[in-house]
This record gives sequence, C-alpha cells and structure tokens, in this order.
Amino acid sequence: MSGNNTEWWRNSVIYQIYPRSFCDANGDGIGDLPGITQKLDYVKSLGVDAIWISPFFKSPMADFGYDVSDYRDVDPLFGNLEDFDRLIEAAHARGLKIIIDQILSHSSDQHPWFEESRSSRDNAKADWYVWADPRPDGSAPNNWMSNFGGSAWRWCTRRRQYYLTNFLKEQPDLNLHNPEVQEQLLADMKFWLDRGVDGFRLDAINHAFHNRSLQDNPARPLELDEKGLPPVNTYHYQWHIYDKSQPENLVFLQRVRQLLDQYPETVTVGEVGDDNTHKIMADYTTENRLHMAYSFDLLAEDCSAEFLRETLRKNQRVINEGWPCWSISNHDVPRPMTRWNKGFDSEQAFARVPLFLLMQLSLRGSVCLYQGEELGLEEAEIAFEDLQDPYGINLWPEFKGRDGCRTPMPWVNHGEVNAGFSKVKPWLPVPEEHHHKAVSVQEDDQDSMLNRFRTLLDWHRQWPGLAKAEQEVVDTGNDLLVFYRRTDTEEFFVALNLGKNEEVLAVPAEFAGAEDITPAMLGGEVKGEQLLLPLAGARVLKRSV
Repeated sequence: MSGNNTEWWRNSVIYQIYPRSFCDANGDGIGDLPGITQKLDYVKSLGVDAIWISPFFKSPMADFGYDVSDYRDVDPLFGNLEDFDRLIEAAHARGLKIIIDQILSHSSDQHPWFEESRSSRDNAKADWYVWADPRPDGSAPNNWMSNFGGSAWRWCTRRRQYYLTNFLKEQPDLNLHNPEVQEQLLADMKFWLDRGVDGFRLDAINHAFHNRSLQDNPARPLELDEKGLPPVNTYHYQWHIYDKSQPENLVFLQRVRQLLDQYPETVTVGEVGDDNTHKIMADYTTENRLHMAYSFDLLAEDCSAEFLRETLRKNQRVINEGWPCWSISNHDVPRPMTRWNKGFDSEQAFARVPLFLLMQLSLRGSVCLYQGEELGLEEAEIAFEDLQDPYGINLWPEFKGRDGCRTPMPWVNHGEVNAGFSKVKPWLPVPEEHHHKAVSVQEDDQDSMLNRFRTLLDWHRQWPGLAKAEQEVVDTGNDLLVFYRRTDTEEFFVALNLGKNEEVLAVPAEFAGAEDITPAMLGGEVKGEQLLLPLAGARVLKRSV
C-alpha cells in the first residue's frame, strides 16, 4: 500500500467477493453478508487492502444482482442494511476497505422507475430509460446487439416503443442524458458513502451513455473459429461505435469524482470493455474522472509473453497518465488456473499461477484478485441441468456461461458437507476436485497455493517503490516478459518466463551485482552475467540510482 493514505488505492490489492458463493451463514444455500463478516479474519490474513463485494442490492436476480430493483436496500437473500453496517464496522476494525458494485447504466425491469416509465409516454419518468420508435416496418430502431447476444431492443406494447437493453431483456438501460437520472444515481451513491463504504466498482461504466442519433453500428470483420464458423455471440459482429463509450460519459464521471472527493480516501474503479479499450482506460482515469480502471484484456485466453508485451505497449498512456487495475480473474471469465494453463500439466500449472500474481504485483497499477484464485481453483464443469447463468443457458453448448467460475468457496475438506460453504444444497454444486483445495487443507501447508499467495502479497508490501515507478517493457522476442520499473532513487528489472523451456537472458550492464529480491518460491538464478530462468521462473533485481 502506498504511504500516502489519501491514495491508499495506488498499488493496492483488492479482493473480489461474489457474495452468493462466499459463505452461507443462514443455511439457505446462498452466501450472504453475515457470511462475509464471519470470514473477514481469513480475508485479512491474505494481506489484501480492500474487498470488492459484487451486488447485494434488492433484485429479482435475473442476472444475479446486476439487475437492481432498489439501489438503497439489501436483497433479503443476502441480509439487510443492519447486516451491511455490521460488515462495514467489522472490516474497518481490521483495516480493510469496502468497495461495492454500482450499476449505473441499467436497472431491473422490476424497478419502480421502469414500471412508471413503461406505463405511458407522458409520465414523470417517461424519459428515464432509452425509448425509441420502431422503424416503419415495425422492426427495432437500429442494429445494436446485446452483450448476451441478439438484438439490444425489446418491444413494449403499452408505449408501442422499443427500449434499449444492452444486457438481458430484464435490464433496461437508464437514460443518463436526462439530468434527473444523473442526480438520482449520484444521490444513491451518496447514500452508501454516508453508510461508510470506501468506494465503488462501476459495472460496465462505458455503457452509461448511448449516442442519441441511434445510428447503426458498422459491421466488423469476423474472426472464424477452428471450424471455420463465425462467433457464437452476435455482439461480436459489429464495431460498437454508437451504443457505448460516448463523450458525455467523461463529463458525468467528473461529477462522480466530485462527489467522492467530498469523502476522503474513497475510490472508484471502472470496468471498461471496448473495441478501443486502452484509449477508454486512459480517458476515464485522467482529468479527475475515475481513480482507476480495468479492462478485459488480461481476462482473455491468451497469456503469451508476446500478447502481454503488446497489451502493455497499447496500455502505455494509461500506465503513464492514468491508473490501471490489473485483473486476470473475476466472476465473468474462466478461472486462470484453467484458462492460462492450456498445454501445461498439473505440476507446471501449479508453478505458473504464482508467476501470474508476481507479474500483476510488479506492474505499475493496482491488483484485483477473485475469491478462490488464492486456492488455485480450476474452472468447474457444470452440467446443463445445474446451470444458473442465463447467458450460458441461452448459448449452450457452444458457450457454457459463467457458472464455472462462480461455484461456492471450499472452506473445509470432505469432513463437512459442501466443503463447509453451506449445510444445505448450494445454489451451484461444489466440484469434487475443489474439496481437496479447501482452505482447511491449505492453511497449514507452507507450500500450498494459499500460502504462496500470502507470501507474494507480503513481498509486495516490502517494496513501496513499485507504487509509482515508471514502466518500460522490453521486447525480447521470446517467451520472457521483461520490463523495468524506475523511480528517481531506485530501479527494478523484472523477467518472467511464461514458456515451457528454460530461457537465458543477459543481465543488463547497469544491473550487474544488483540485489536479487525475487520471492524464494520462484525458480531461476543469476549466474555471472546471465539470468537462467526455468519454466515458471522469474527474477526481480533492484539497484539504487
């Protein structure tokens, strides 16, 4: 953590909790807020700075909380406001910050705002959502596609108009071009700030505004899969020029920042996915907008050194001017233990996971970890009859949805039912292979993935100079990811072997005799003027200037 407490978020480590799957305190098979409170000592033991809690607001749960029907209340599945207040108090007592999800681009279709808006064309909230007349032939106003596939428009018989849904049909898009909507959303954020939250993770924040011209998005050249077929999801058939990432959003984010500036030490982290992600990240984290942002770049399948070098190069502006938050795992993508280890055996995969974390911790920016990542959990295989995610159900079997990374957290090995998550059948099954990776199994094993994560996070705190050091990526042309970090007083040289074969690299002349500060668990050695790096090996060298 940075020594400047008002900017604690710089170089911080944030731990994402998906509440449905973390810990069930009331025995209904679904995780809840009291369950999180029960496990705060565990979270604290990891060495993280903050917790990001995925949505717990009142919701019909069409998209498991990302469809909000009341922005100021807790859904009974997760507890109540008093449970939330107790969680805040307990977390703060342990020195942990609490960041909550905020969904500003859309609500549930069961929100009272939408129920009023859809009732007529002239009610008080008629313009609170994005409504448009059909084309003369009755078809949708334009060609925009939902993130989950199919048209982004849904027909309303009462208004004889279409409404925009960038995600599920149950998630109508709010019209932030309307000043009243902006004021309401800012007031709802203030409600939680007054209750003591330390910040917000802003979901799909570049979807907050649409282009009012409602122009068609242009077609995108399609990348064919190994069978010669186009993408499963029609969302990928076009460039998303007009349906998101509009310039009006930059002005609104400055208003969000002005609100948070009234609450010292609070923070915003934005999720931005776009065709031009790096520019969006830079624009959104400069000029008093978001504090930091993360994209889907490191949530991709590719984790080769070449891909990472290119990603970091493209990301250079945000690295230099804004502030990135590096995430390789969350509730929407397959777990990295599986996703980033294709072609590696189980022993090699185990060795590579700490390498991924060392990479995140060594880059300029903050880090976001996802629950269970510290246990080395693999992506779960979920039978169709057990699927809960509508995204996966709609596109099965070519796309299996997001349930595989959302299975319950395993706390205790086979001695307890459902690995200690719940006494009753949980909302998703606990995979058999996750039982032997339970917290109780790994807790006392110093070589476990859990304790390797703790060691690496402790190592991260020992080098505060990494917080704001400049970054330069070196193109080695091989399977090594190599970069410098530089301040006025010290320099770091980082080399990570992401390939299968041993790599040899010449030690830069200025780092001859430099201090080797590499965590002991990472293989490799400095031999004379060379670095010898085996599979999953790394070296971090430090020198004073």
